[in-house]
Amino acid sequence: QVQLVESGGGLVQAGGSLRLSCAASGSIFSINFMGWYRQAPGKQRELVASITSGGSNNYADSVKGRFTISRDNTNKNTVYLQMNSLKPEDTGVYYCNAQGVVNRGTIGYTDHWGQGTQVTVSS
Repeated sequence: QVQLVESGGGLVQAGGSLRLSCAASGSIFSINFMGWYRQAPGKQRELVASITSGGSNNYADSVKGRFTISRDNTNKNTVYLQMNSLKPEDTGVYYCNAQGVVNRGTIGYTDHWGQGTQVTVSS
């Protein structure tokens, strides 16, 4: 079974930084896309940043220039989200997502979500 485990959330003051980690495990051969979504109270889940197996990155306009998504150089199934200059509006539960996963014992591509990690930015 494929699992995504997130870590790195917490409480930080506005202007501070946090780094989120997401490790995918489960006899994975490849992952086409990994992304970070966030959901604020009363709002829909939105894509914050993503990275493809080809190395293409994409960011929500609200985080461009402040957030950076990257893949671990040693373990390509681990991604990070470096969040700088945090604002109170960045508060929410951050979810890791993996799409187009090919793993042992499963036919075709599958998609997976992590359990989420809370990020709270105080003003």
